[in-house]
Amino acid sequence: MNHILIIGFVWPEPNSSAAGSRMLQLIELFLSYNWKVTFASPASKTEHMALLKDYNISTETIEINSPNFDRFIKHLQPDIVMFDRFMIEEQFGWRVAKHCPKALRVLNTEDLHSLRKSRQEAFKNKREFRIEELQINDATKREIASIYRSDLSLIISDFEMKVLTDTFKIKEDLLSYVPFLLPPITQEEKKDWPSFEERKHFITIGNFRHEPNWNSVLYLKETIWPLIKKEIPETELHIYGAYPSAKVTQLNNPKEGFYIKGRASDAQEVVRKARVCLAPLRFGAGIKGKLAEAMLCGTPSVTTTIGAEGMLDEDSDWNGFVADNPEHFAKAAVRLYSNKNIWQQSQQNGIEIINTRFQKQKFSNQLISQIKTLQNNLEEHRSTNFIGSMLQYHTMRSTEFMSRWIEEKNR
Repeated sequence: MNHILIIGFVWPEPNSSAAGSRMLQLIELFLSYNWKVTFASPASKTEHMALLKDYNISTETIEINSPNFDRFIKHLQPDIVMFDRFMIEEQFGWRVAKHCPKALRVLNTEDLHSLRKSRQEAFKNKREFRIEELQINDATKREIASIYRSDLSLIISDFEMKVLTDTFKIKEDLLSYVPFLLPPITQEEKKDWPSFEERKHFITIGNFRHEPNWNSVLYLKETIWPLIKKEIPETELHIYGAYPSAKVTQLNNPKEGFYIKGRASDAQEVVRKARVCLAPLRFGAGIKGKLAEAMLCGTPSVTTTIGAEGMLDEDSDWNGFVADNPEHFAKAAVRLYSNKNIWQQSQQNGIEIINTRFQKQKFSNQLISQIKTLQNNLEEHRSTNFIGSMLQYHTMRSTEFMSRWIEEKNR
């Protein structure tokens, strides 16, 4: 039986973010193979975090730049350590390598943070993003270094797989394509969905601490929603999301049919009641939990090229419409909301996307098989990753000594 230590950037909140749902999917996968799971994080615990003890998972609050982690990891001696995001690997990876050299080190990227940050920077500077910009971004250098130091990195989007292999020439044996792990949508489930006539209003949903989500809500408020409201005066837009700040709640305007609802106690319930989901994302990375959730609820959507990235094959049709121009976006939303035949076909497209691109059994088996193969050939695997060995060598010195200095300073 494998013992896996997961070091989380935060404690997982599956009802607050796609990252929290994704983490719980991975945890449930490891438990299904009877692995022992320990979850540790330096973050503060929250009232909305998953109750990991209900899964018989041991939990530990850890500190950065502290020798206490050294004692913890030496005593635990896990077979596998999974770092949640590259920032966690930077903090704890060298300590794991030092005290558990035989443990398989896995990086869960969530999404390529450097891609998201580069796109966001390009958007704020009002210029079109070019993939070459990644190569001059400091966050990219940190993230790629973390991927090389790890034995295996989990990549959630096939677009990001292509970026890593084509632009950065990273060997595929260091990467594992693991999208959302979702069960197939059955005909029985579809029968339980509310019909076109039983649904009303538009919805958008997403954690407000995530900058792409906040930006898209502002975009809806200022540009897109007035165009939709002009065509369908009786409809409303319901906006849900965890951690709404004052600047978010101030956008609430019932006269405009623009409602800030805040955290949803049951996200699937509110999405299932809506007729159309809107996600006009202008920057971001990874794959979008809100759009996958809409498909799981039989709710067609309108999104942008960024929103649909990593979720659509070239010869497939979207669960609604993809539009980047605000006028085209609004027209598509009105058309999808008003036309039953288009709406029903879009719903069926969503079922096909879930059932073909996010096959839980297929990708679960592939990941576990890849992990087992690496465990059986770890020494050989590491010997062929010279760049990773070189970065580990320098990290063990530069990062370790900086951390030691901080430890002494904190005393």
